[in-house]
Amino acid sequence: MDARRVLLTGGTGFIGRALVQALLQAGYRVTVFTRYPASRRRRMPPEVQLAPWKPDPEALRPWLEQADAVVNLVGANIAAGRWTQKRKAELYNSRVQAGRVLSQAWEKASPRPRVLLQMSAVGYYGNQGEEILTEESPPGTDFLARLCVDWEAATQPVEALGTRRVVMRTGIVLGRGGGALPLMALPVRLGLGGPLGDGRHYMPWIHLEDVVGAMRFFLEREETQGVYNLTAPHPVTNEEFVRTLARVLRRPAFFRVPTWVLRLVLGELAEALLASQRAIPARLLRAGYTFSFQHLEPALRDLLK
Repeated sequence: MDARRVLLTGGTGFIGRALVQALLQAGYRVTVFTRYPASRRRRMPPEVQLAPWKPDPEALRPWLEQADAVVNLVGANIAAGRWTQKRKAELYNSRVQAGRVLSQAWEKASPRPRVLLQMSAVGYYGNQGEEILTEESPPGTDFLARLCVDWEAATQPVEALGTRRVVMRTGIVLGRGGGALPLMALPVRLGLGGPLGDGRHYMPWIHLEDVVGAMRFFLEREETQGVYNLTAPHPVTNEEFVRTLARVLRRPAFFRVPTWVLRLVLGELAEALLASQRAIPARLLRAGYTFSFQHLEPALRDLLK
């Protein structure tokens, strides 16, 4: 699209920072919502405008009126600790309530942004074993699946206002300096790595470069709309992932973490880590997006070289 003014929520996070850099390099004007504009200033490029995030539609409205596109990435870290009831409420509110406030502000805004990119996750599908999952596959019934369903629904009202909305069900994002990869690589580097449980559950992964590339693709392709799986075309099992990681790092991976240990240490979060989602990016491929990293080993070599 010709519009070049992009507003981000969650722009100071792992994915958000990478997207900000890519948009700036492509000539976009970027504004980032944050609860702490003063403290975040030194972490963001000077060209980025920071806007105070308040859960008040009227306070958000003027910022929406200045934007051509919004990328909604906001959400507390799913894997940062046990899922106590308090933690689950935080995970839910940081996504669903924020999306609802954004939708309310959207209704008040005039003019409105032309497009909304809405983050979601392949956790939407629940634990589906070896079944190949496309965007048409139904949702699961566990906590993470229900969270994703409500997360996506929170901003659906903008479609009735004539806004093009893209929902991005993202897999495990692999990148440098953040996300899951440093935590997954550490035990392997120490010679203590190995599969989780029986290792047979599928892990839909994606290189950070392709996450950012796909988001730019959605911003610039007017015909893209609806739900897309943001995963590499070739998901792997947990055992295959660990073995590939060990091969790239030239380290052994003999240890196996029993399921009961994961459940003892992590509680309900363990079920999310052991869930199998063999998700493929069917609609993204049909739309013509070209992946930089289709296979796991080249992606890991690029990130760990």
